[in-house]
Amino acid sequence: MSGRSHARACPERTCIGCRQRSARDGLLRVVVIGGRCVPDLRGTLPGRGAYLHPTPTCLEQAVRRRAFPRAFRAQVTPDADGLRVALDQAAP
Repeated sequence: MSGRSHARACPERTCIGCRQRSARDGLLRVVVIGGRCVPDLRGTLPGRGAYLHPTPTCLEQAVRRRAFPRAFRAQVTPDADGLRVALDQAAP
């Protein structure tokens, strides 16, 4: 035996609000469509994605720190109201 474990690797992503690393399954993916940030609830929309914990605190921090334009490398406007609704749906 080589001593290697056969456990599957769980992909990790960094929350753009609090900058904490978490499993991808526990984060909400946000993408840019038409210059606006929209939630990607299924995780299948094309394009660059940014990840956010499904909590209002992380969303507020990301908006305050202007993390969305930096994450997408483009001038975008975060749809805070739409993202709040998506956070409510994604929260366990």
